[in-house]
Amino acid sequence: QVQLVESGGGLVQAGGSLRLSCAASGSIVRINTMGWYRQAPGKQRELVATITNSGSTNYADSRQGRFTISRDNAKNTVYLQMNSLKPEDTAVYSCNAVITYRRGTNYYTGDYWGQGTQVTVSS
Repeated sequence: QVQLVESGGGLVQAGGSLRLSCAASGSIVRINTMGWYRQAPGKQRELVATITNSGSTNYADSRQGRFTISRDNAKNTVYLQMNSLKPEDTAVYSCNAVITYRRGTNYYTGDYWGQGTQVTVSS
């Protein structure tokens, strides 16, 4: 019923920029908090940033200033602008969203993840 699809990953040199997008689709009634997480090889998944549906943001300390999260509620899409990328930013980046959707006459709320997009930063 609900799907998150990321795009925008790739290979970039250190110091470069990338913009990730994550679009939600389905019988969506409301999208609450959306966020980006990342997982590097051999490491646990970690928070990058989150944004509420009113636009309040939260960043992992090490990413604040280089990364900017934003969302377009009309498009059910969250973005992550990443600047001044470093090799240690290399990871699979996944979006997450808490979504209320409709199935028939009932409403459900669930926590959804995208499939992930690879970001590789070369030195």
